[in-house]
Amino acid sequence: MIKRAAATILLAFSGLCLGESVHDGKEESQELMNAVLPLAEKLLTEHGEFFPYGGAMTPDGEIVSVAVYDGNENPPSSEVIDSLHKAFHTAAQNNEYKATALVYDVRVRLSNGEPSDALAIELDHESGYSVIVLIPYILSNGQLQYGEISAQAGEGNVFQ
Repeated sequence: MIKRAAATILLAFSGLCLGESVHDGKEESQELMNAVLPLAEKLLTEHGEFFPYGGAMTPDGEIVSVAVYDGNENPPSSEVIDSLHKAFHTAAQNNEYKATALVYDVRVRLSNGEPSDALAIELDHESGYSVIVLIPYILSNGQLQYGEISAQAGEGNVFQ
């Protein structure tokens, strides 16, 4: 169910894609999101938290994990996110990736005004497609319950 709803959200943002490969950008971003989401779900249900992490799709379609390490065992999430952005940008400039996904935990305000934890998944594609998918969740007794998925335009700066 979460994958179908996310696919609908990604479809709604298809107009954000600037290149000729709108369809490819959407589909490959969806495929990448489906590949990276289970790790967040696993870490949340087992540990209640996770450090930001990334995934990418190589030019031949292989999905790979992307990690950064600066020697600090417990870096602030903002530093990990910044480092992953830099790693993605460098790899994109070297034509190592055609799509990237950055996954991290955020707080959002729901439509009813209540705050909620949420998974944020930043998706960028070489075609220009860029979106941030937000999936509110409640973690209760080791079980994840998802709220209404939403999306917003991404910054699209990975492949610039």
